[in-house]
Amino acid sequence: MNASRPPGEWQSYDVIYTAPRFDDAGELESPAYVTVLHNGVLVQNHVEIQGTTEWIGAPSYDEAHGCAPLYLQDHDAAVSFRNIWIREL
Repeated sequence: MNASRPPGEWQSYDVIYTAPRFDDAGELESPAYVTVLHNGVLVQNHVEIQGTTEWIGAPSYDEAHGCAPLYLQDHDAAVSFRNIWIREL
């Protein structure tokens, strides 16, 4: 199933993110999870995030952390963002 709309049309993503949990010693108690809907179609359902990704190497949880900024990334293509909502669930 290709959930994408034709080129030039706006795409929508709904991302439900559950942050990782760490104990008082900074050890991982529960990994992060993500659920993603692309144009209303479920494309990832409660997928475990195995940690941060670096330039090379496997993802890992190197250190405990709390809230942090959200960064949007492109790859030198024509990309626009609009109507970005963030709310705590």
